[in-house]
Amino acid sequence: MSKIWKILVIDDQASNLEVLRGILADTYALAFVKSGDKAVEAARRHRPNLILLDVMMPGIDGYEVCRRLKADPEIDHIPVIFVTALGESVDEARGFEAGAVDYVTKPVSAAVVRARIRTHIALVDQATVLDRLGVAGEFKDNETGAHVRRMGRYAAILAGRLGWPPVLCEAIGSTAPMHDIGKIGIPDSILLKPGPLNEVEWAEMRTHPERGAAIIGAKGSSLMQMASRIALTHHEKWDGTGYPMGLAGPDIPVEGRIVALTDVYDALLSRRPYKDPWPLADVVSYIQAQAGRHFDPDLVPLFLESVDAFTEVRRALPD
Repeated sequence: MSKIWKILVIDDQASNLEVLRGILADTYALAFVKSGDKAVEAARRHRPNLILLDVMMPGIDGYEVCRRLKADPEIDHIPVIFVTALGESVDEARGFEAGAVDYVTKPVSAAVVRARIRTHIALVDQATVLDRLGVAGEFKDNETGAHVRRMGRYAAILAGRLGWPPVLCEAIGSTAPMHDIGKIGIPDSILLKPGPLNEVEWAEMRTHPERGAAIIGAKGSSLMQMASRIALTHHEKWDGTGYPMGLAGPDIPVEGRIVALTDVYDALLSRRPYKDPWPLADVVSYIQAQAGRHFDPDLVPLFLESVDAFTEVRRALPD
């Protein structure tokens, strides 16, 4: 493993820092912080690929540090693993609620720490590939590609409202941007047409979910499989009138249902070659009216609870 991977270790005890240095220094580039007060600043400065975070620290504890890291749009994507002596299930639950992706108890096992880090770095690697491919696909019909980045944020927010654990929210946040990768195979004359598509053009456009699933593949890691399901099913509708398979209700994978809603939300608010942006109030009314028709009726109330958070995402990632 190359030292290009950076890990920020946050712990107020020098002895704990030395233990982790001994385990990781031969493999990773390490940075250390001994105060929760300086954690966000250090994460912004070092831009690590992963953060190892203690819980029990003077001043700001690890839970609050994690919440602050996840509230910062510049660094909220960095996975956080708690490394702490607090090993009760309630402590782990608090860590996951704060936004961590994993939880390692002290005294640490070198083998366990290395294995957990390898796992999450592999996920980051795959997420980066998915993100790059998603942007490549979106450049076909969007000036900036910001749409795909917003999609990841929206999907993670909505998954969190469903009660998904942070690691799965992070997964859908990484895979949702791949929803339209199949558009790479659609001619620009169709994607950029400033008006309604004719029957032949529309038939071609409707092939992009299957093209996307084929590009990603149905095998590989669980992350890649989720990306494939999203690409294939994000145009299915709750009432069975969607495409390409005409799935209905719970037969549509839940990640496809989440992305179906968030994709329509963002598309309606955005300018396209064939339409002007809709006002937010009209978009919200439309989604409410489509509960049980286009959208999973259980997701719509959760969307309504998330509108302010979605608006913040659009503000942070404009076209």
